[in-house]
Amino acid sequence: MVRHKKDGFSSRGGKKYSNAPKRQGPRYDDEDEEHPASRPSFKAACWDLGHCDPKRCSGKKLMRQGLMRELHVGQKHSGVIISPNAKQTVSPADRELMEQYGAAVVECSWARIKEVPWPKIGGKCERLLPYLVAANSVNYGKPWRLNCVEALAAAFYICGHPDWAEQILAPFSYGEAFLEINSSILKRYAACKDEAEIKKAEEVWMARLEKEYADSRGNGEDGQETDMWKGGNSNHRMPVSSDDEDDDEDEARDGSDEEIDGIFLGKKPEKVNLAEPEEERDPFDISDDEDDEEEMAELRRKVLAAKPFSNPSDAGQKKQPEKIARPVPLKEDSEVEPDSDNGYDDEFDNIIDATPVTDRIGIKAKQRSKAEEPLASAVFSRTVVGAPKKW
Repeated sequence: MVRHKKDGFSSRGGKKYSNAPKRQGPRYDDEDEEHPASRPSFKAACWDLGHCDPKRCSGKKLMRQGLMRELHVGQKHSGVIISPNAKQTVSPADRELMEQYGAAVVECSWARIKEVPWPKIGGKCERLLPYLVAANSVNYGKPWRLNCVEALAAAFYICGHPDWAEQILAPFSYGEAFLEINSSILKRYAACKDEAEIKKAEEVWMARLEKEYADSRGNGEDGQETDMWKGGNSNHRMPVSSDDEDDDEDEARDGSDEEIDGIFLGKKPEKVNLAEPEEERDPFDISDDEDDEEEMAELRRKVLAAKPFSNPSDAGQKKQPEKIARPVPLKEDSEVEPDSDNGYDDEFDNIIDATPVTDRIGIKAKQRSKAEEPLASAVFSRTVVGAPKKW
């Protein structure tokens, strides 16, 4: 029997392609900073609606790194679903369900939240997040505007797994900032037992924020408005610890006044002596010094001498064209004068140079007399005169 090459046997007696192809692991992009070395300890999923930019989307980055799986529209989830359309708030009471089935979020844009098909996604355990501040580059400093990875990290932290929150935030540059900004309130939420305590802690925190805002916008003891930026940027202040830690810090602060609460912009603020309150100076108050008065007088003089203040009445009138006078002809100087070489006949010279005067009255009388004279008449008669007969 003759064997052919197409039968899978070579002339050397070995099989071609005898080894199965190796399984390739998940491919990572070059932009991913860290790649998971092993399977994560948490379970995360999301419904990706394609609203966000793939390069800036936190959900797509988690799926590329294998930290989160994708759910299709119409597919339900059995774990804890973080959704803005929910009615209840997440609490440590949801810890068992999260440990068993994990958590899921909706990958969509906040600007297109109305386009989400809510009836086709979700599950039985849909939860809201309490008050938290976003730290991502798109909505930095905005409350309740968390992205996918921040929402999952907050849910893990509240349900008693801060290690999961740190692990899922590790690939992002703003992960540590999110935990640092919300560390105090996250500790308060994690110390609660159920949803009622979560809401109470949220109300206390919101009341404290409103009080701080009212104090920063209120008036001082002298009735003048205080500077709202005097205490620095409120988004960069040090986190406030729990109630027990607050009591310890208050006792320590009574013994030493050198500690400063918060991070301030610029140099360290000077200490204020409460016994001798420093008189605040109005920045809009004009000084009474003589030099300042002279400068203000000079400024007023320059302003009044400016073009808009020079002739305000002529501004609305049209400018009339200037009239040019007719030039007067110059009298020619004549060097030649009659009989200028002697002074004997000056009277005669004056008569010659005098302007002749015409007697219009005499001329008119002469003309009138000529008109009144009768014209010459001729009379013709027919008389026959006979010639003499004899001379």
